[in-house]
Amino acid sequence: MNYSPGLVSVILLLLGRTRGDSVTQMEGPVTLSEEAFLTINCTYTATGYPSLFWYVQYPGEGLQLLLKATKADDKGSNKGFEATNRKETTSFHLEKDSVQASDSAVYFCALSDTVTGTAGGAEHKL
Repeated sequence: MNYSPGLVSVILLLLGRTRGDSVTQMEGPVTLSEEAFLTINCTYTATGYPSLFWYVQYPGEGLQLLLKATKADDKGSNKGFEATNRKETTSFHLEKDSVQASDSAVYFCALSDTVTGTAGGAEHKL
């Protein structure tokens, strides 16, 4: 992938729905100038208490966990990126104050239910 100097390309993909829980984020590529402010919107619906994640995939590399939040109003941060799990707005928007060309990548918002207590398991009777 060729990059023009001073431009940052961000590609967003929507992950599928699981058990009634889902995430929705902006769709399509975004091109920004270097040092611009970045916000990638991510909203969710969940029946339980979800853990939220942002993953990143840089060109030619595998998927990497960028940051996560495991409870309401939890803030994750890494490499200048931040996201806060806002339970009242069911949002987990990814933000960065000043993007660089090295931030050009595909970004994924995801969620996973946090289950309290035991969730099934093996049973053995004699």
